[in-house]
Amino acid sequence: MACGLVLAQLRAQMALPSHASAPTLGLLYLTEPYAPHAQAIIDHLSAALPEVADWAGATGVGICASGAEYINEPALCVMLCDVPMDQYRVFSGVAPLPGRRRFAAHTALVHADAQLPDASELITELADRTASGQVFGALVGGRRQPLQMAQPGHGNAPGQGGAGGVFQGGLSGVAWGEGVRLITRIAHGCQPVAPAHTLTDADGTVLLALDGEPALDVLLRDLHISLDDPQHAVGILRQTLLGLAPGATNASHPTERLAGDLADDVRVRRIIGVDPNRRGIAMAEVAQVGERVVFCARHAPTARAHLMRIGAEIREALEPETIADDLPPALAGAARDAEGTPQAPGLRGAIYISCASRGGPHFGAPGAELNSLRHALGDVPLVGLFAAGEIAGRTLHRHTGVLTVFVDEAAP
Repeated sequence: MACGLVLAQLRAQMALPSHASAPTLGLLYLTEPYAPHAQAIIDHLSAALPEVADWAGATGVGICASGAEYINEPALCVMLCDVPMDQYRVFSGVAPLPGRRRFAAHTALVHADAQLPDASELITELADRTASGQVFGALVGGRRQPLQMAQPGHGNAPGQGGAGGVFQGGLSGVAWGEGVRLITRIAHGCQPVAPAHTLTDADGTVLLALDGEPALDVLLRDLHISLDDPQHAVGILRQTLLGLAPGATNASHPTERLAGDLADDVRVRRIIGVDPNRRGIAMAEVAQVGERVVFCARHAPTARAHLMRIGAEIREALEPETIADDLPPALAGAARDAEGTPQAPGLRGAIYISCASRGGPHFGAPGAELNSLRHALGDVPLVGLFAAGEIAGRTLHRHTGVLTVFVDEAAP
């Protein structure tokens, strides 16, 4: 029944002049209740849409579509893409991404198993195999064993391979050629609570010194707490996150893009403990001396503002002449939203990967996160996944939203 409802909507849209009438690629996201039926769903959709040669996707605790989210309930969403077959490749562990002589990948949509111990290294390695050095996507995780879908069809292009199906573990996704124009932006959901520091000593995953002072002492001072009141201190620490960014010179706060706004290259991580003996702070990632460190906290108004900002940035890139010269992009976007936002010219579709800890519970109401995107972008076709981690550029993020939009080649 779910497939029937989706197919009815897709066929109605395919009949519209502004939508693809002969799509070649299907992107499919499922919530966990449908995971046992993933292969049957792909088979059913493939039979109903024989023109769609290839399928890719993943499962998660939640999925999203234009203006709506579905978390912890049976749901599926599909996006059909009219992309020339020489401009993409579906890849997986069974059918790896071919070398550059056979296919010149410019970027890639990546679905990676959240249980991979070397996920960050594999993502970097994959990014190195693209011309842009940039990828985007999701760490796939959930209460059940997460699944990935990567099924090249009978109409696959030469060299793509005939393997396909439903997989567990590893990486899969879609590599895009240079002819597929994409714009990716990241929206943090955290706000700095103190100025940034430089990491001056570390032992693996333990930060030992910030700006030459014991790291734990700096943390306690920045948060205005004391271990003499452990119950209060633990409560504050549980709400505090670490923002890490590459070291920079001649910049007092390189972790900030704007005042109170984390830069795109900041990696947000949880504090998993403290080391009172060495006065250190422990996290679940190896830190590098020289990196910048900022303590931050999740903040729903900041998350909403970041979504509006990245939407305004994309719209400004596509229709700069419509942005008021005397307003910053975020405010110009807000002004448009007050009147209702039409879809930006040249914007064809979007993929949105959000942290599983976001969505309605974080934004205050079911669908509020997706509605913010709709206000920012207009009524653009969108599908996505609530993930265990978000991938943007060459970096594995947490607690963020990663938005990628498909743009007409003729757009500005």
